Amino acid sequence: MKEKIKVIIANDQKDVKIPTGVRLLVRRCCNAVLTYEGFGEPAEISVTFVDDDTIHELNRQHRNVDSSTDVLSFPLGENGVYDKNLETGACLLGDIVISVPTAVRQAETYGHSLQREIGFLTVHSMLHLLGYDHVNGGIEAVRMREKEERVLTELGLKRNESYYMDSEEA
Repeated sequence: MKEKIKVIIANDQKDVKIPTGVRLLVRRCCNAVLTYEGFGEPAEISVTFVDDDTIHELNRQHRNVDSSTDVLSFPLGENGVYDKNLETGACLLGDIVISVPTAVRQAETYGHSLQREIGFLTVHSMLHLLGYDHVNGGIEAVRMREKEERVLTELGLKRNESYYMDSEEA
């Protein structure tokens, strides 16, 4: 039996219209990471779409970094131990905050779809919620990037997918 995963999604920005299917994609990304990592318990994750000003302020308040960023992760667990929702028994993994305007710019810069960018940011943050980190670089950063790409490939969101065309499209 598959464990129940609850992904609560809020759109707290008005700069960019969220494309159809993005909420489902975010849920699929969260589920895919938990499946890939063998997380066998019910879980809850909160994902909020914000603008650049909001993520800048959150970055300043919580990380003492006075600039905007693409995504922030606020894990609620430590060393694999999570608070539980007393009503459902689900592990409260934490919060993901995505700057949609930044995601739009990065998708353009990297030459892929907004969906692929939001998928990447969601997968990246889910790994942070599960305790992975890349800040110090080295092998842990490489391991995290490999996991991100494996999950995204499983979801059909390979890196630079927009560069590939079927021979019939050419």
